[in-house]
Amino acid sequence: MHLAAHFPGVNNTTVWADPRSKSQIDFSSFEHLARTAERGLFDFFFLAEGLRLREHKGRIHDLDVVGRPESLTVLNALAGVTEHLGLAATVNATFNEPYELARRLATLDHLSGGRAAWNVVTSSDAFTGENFRRGGFLAPADRYTRATEFVDVARKLWDSWTPEGVSRPFAHRGRHFDVAGEFTVPRPPQGHPVVIQAGDSAEGREFAASTADAVFSGWGSGGYPPGRHSTRHGTLEAGRSFYADVKRRLKKYGRSPGDLKIMPGVTVVLGDTAAEAQERAAEIRWQQVSPQNAILALEQIWGVDLSAYDPDGPLPEIDPVADSTITQGRTRRGDTVAVAEKWRALSKEKGLSIRQTVIEAGGRQSFIGTPEAVAAELDAYVQKEAADGFILQPLITAVGLDEFVDRVVPLLQERGAFRTEYQGATLRSHLGLPDPVPSLGA
Repeated sequence: MHLAAHFPGVNNTTVWADPRSKSQIDFSSFEHLARTAERGLFDFFFLAEGLRLREHKGRIHDLDVVGRPESLTVLNALAGVTEHLGLAATVNATFNEPYELARRLATLDHLSGGRAAWNVVTSSDAFTGENFRRGGFLAPADRYTRATEFVDVARKLWDSWTPEGVSRPFAHRGRHFDVAGEFTVPRPPQGHPVVIQAGDSAEGREFAASTADAVFSGWGSGGYPPGRHSTRHGTLEAGRSFYADVKRRLKKYGRSPGDLKIMPGVTVVLGDTAAEAQERAAEIRWQQVSPQNAILALEQIWGVDLSAYDPDGPLPEIDPVADSTITQGRTRRGDTVAVAEKWRALSKEKGLSIRQTVIEAGGRQSFIGTPEAVAAELDAYVQKEAADGFILQPLITAVGLDEFVDRVVPLLQERGAFRTEYQGATLRSHLGLPDPVPSLGA
């Protein structure tokens, strides 16, 4: 299987109240998690990034990545303290330009000796776009057409230098981009940095099949409200269905199943016994959903100010408000009236308060149990084609991966399910991806 590490700090997955929790800004935190991931022989280290701080009721959402340094800058620094670990940055294809980003990614690939990766994300909302000169608004239907063309242009730029080091002029005339000139950075050591994609819509799945090298799919995030990486594929059968659907789309693009790795984002809670693990998981959920966060989660569903409600009291009897803007920068997903009814039924059935309902209805840790049980379950998901591997989302910054590397990785190795040493120098070699064939013309 393939393993990657996601740096904590997004949404309420991270348990900031834990005394072991460290800074998400200080470089030592990034270095600790990256070194731990490399010690565990992980494929890559993954950084999320947002381009605007989300707001709730006109105030900054206090669970966001506030003050997080720019991802590619952090990864360039990590290239100097790691030797094998892949380095993946989330960079938005809506608010960047191909020439500039292709140059930065090629630079990281050179500085790291072929370990760069780009998680391609898109955005259509004008709220985020307010941070950009041109307003940044993009119709939702255009998000993936721009992203597909963006990646195509970046690859043309990387291919504009031959493997022998000869620069050639490039030119691209398309719907979203019209660029021509000469690229300043020689062809990256990997040929093309690895491209990761995280969308789950039909358009996102098609984009992954046509363009991506890996998919960061959504499983249990351990928090609520569910965001991009929630519990949509949190069962074995749901994971197998998603896996089969995306893999079958590859053929039309002349690609084979091994050309695209599907790696769900998951959380792990360990214990010396199954009962201890369940107890720790329950404690973590209680820490993740404070009384304040319970009301906030409720307001994101109901779309109105519910600050007068007692988090230890019953759910509101009023119905959610459609098209509410109480939260900015986060998409309200699904039928909120249906969600409210489901929550009311759950609360009535089990006699739960608001806070207890949010905890019960929210995301769960993906794998809970003894190290032996977790290793066996992870292996089973890969063997049964529900995943090619996993992106671990630690619950504590920055030491949350330590226990998994110390206690689960050796068991995976004993099972023959995970590498015992790095076999190659590049991220493509770690992932078993084919080397890109240089285009004949730029």
